[in-house]
Amino acid sequence: MRLPLSSLMRHGLVLAACAAAAGCGSVDAVSYRVANSITPYRVEVVQGNFVSKEQAEQLKPGMSRQQVKELLGTPLVADVFHADRWDYVFTLRRQGVPDQARRMTLYFKGDALERFEGDEMPSESEFVASINKRRSGKVPQLEATEEQLQRAGSKPAAAPAPAAPPEPPPVVSYPPLEPAVR
Repeated sequence: MRLPLSSLMRHGLVLAACAAAAGCGSVDAVSYRVANSITPYRVEVVQGNFVSKEQAEQLKPGMSRQQVKELLGTPLVADVFHADRWDYVFTLRRQGVPDQARRMTLYFKGDALERFEGDEMPSESEFVASINKRRSGKVPQLEATEEQLQRAGSKPAAAPAPAAPPEPPPVVSYPPLEPAVR
């Protein structure tokens, strides 16, 4: 008994689909390895309030909550259940650089600062230096040579901007806001 051509084609398509499905496992493994070898761009994440060493040195027991807020800013965490505790937390996540995290906790008695504790805070200049670390280490030259300065000075002066059209005279009368009563 001979099978019609359309039946053979159907059986062939089914066999081809089964072979393709069996091969998907190896294709999937390769695509997984390729996808994991490519590192996507990570956005820099800065959260919280940075408290510098200079700011921490200005904190004194007995300061009011308002004085502390003016010095350090609004705390990141002010817990409803611990109304006499403020937490200043700062985190910085950047690609290719270790994460930075610092914490300072302030304790109040009534409206006055009682004590504070936390991590060792860097000075502002130390913090800026840690942020500005370049991966390549190569600093571009920021000075112009004499030749570049001469070329910049010898350019013809730019043409003056065309004059703006004159403004229309101000409107003296305005239409009524409500329609006339009939």
